[in-house]
Amino acid sequence: MASYRILTDSTTDLSPELVKKMDVTILPMLFTMDGKTYRNTPDEADMSYKEFYSKVRAGSMPTTSQINPMDFKETVAPILAGGEDVLYLAFSSGLSGTYNNARIAFEELAEEYPERKVLCVDTLGASMGEGLMVYLACQERAKGKTIEQVAQWVEDNRLHLAHWFTVDDLNHLKRGGRVSGAAAFFGTMLAIKPVLHVDNEGHLIPMEKVRGRRQSLDALVAHMAKTGIDNQHQTVFISHGDCEADVEYVAEQIRQQFGTSEIYTNPIGPVIGAHSGPGTVALFFLAENRD
Repeated sequence: MASYRILTDSTTDLSPELVKKMDVTILPMLFTMDGKTYRNTPDEADMSYKEFYSKVRAGSMPTTSQINPMDFKETVAPILAGGEDVLYLAFSSGLSGTYNNARIAFEELAEEYPERKVLCVDTLGASMGEGLMVYLACQERAKGKTIEQVAQWVEDNRLHLAHWFTVDDLNHLKRGGRVSGAAAFFGTMLAIKPVLHVDNEGHLIPMEKVRGRRQSLDALVAHMAKTGIDNQHQTVFISHGDCEADVEYVAEQIRQQFGTSEIYTNPIGPVIGAHSGPGTVALFFLAENRD
């Protein structure tokens, strides 16, 4: 079996330790803040997540940009030239044009390296939901599956990876067009916390409204109780927008209610955090369906 490399985006919000353990290559996405552009990388080399969220709380308005076809070619061509095939697991096409840019680049690379395989799969995921799909794909690779088999496994299982979010500040969703200005204003006044998920097309969709922070966190766990598959024995990822106490609360509820032992947590990086804001908590797990 030919050797192959798994690539993914920094929107996976994976820790440096997990990146090393999984043996994946991370393509950094970019964000711009206060007139300067930075790379979003697992090691926080350009800006730490603490600094990022501090700036956002102080009023900075970050913007993000997708990976362009040339960036893909510059990263992937040397891998192919070195004799390895490439499987790219992409950030949801429902949230970014990065997947389509990868397809453009990969079509060109397939012509330039006809002896190599360059595959691209849309995970329809985001943050550590995308990260969990990559993690599980790496486990399939470790079982000895071929590049085609792992790509097919991701396509077959991506709609079983549930994404449930809640945010602390509705104004960040208002900026992204997810809620109206009036809804953000009155929701803030009434301490309304939305619970959202990523649907089967990879879009972020508001699903319900809960009054109070603790209730919104409990709602995430309730969705896992309703649809999760073998909750005790599966791997769960939780990401957060600089709110360690809240993410630990959710993790502890999962341990107590389901006996789950394999739980990984990590901060939401600047690219996702630019749209979700401080105080976001997101829970990812395998489920019967995403709803």
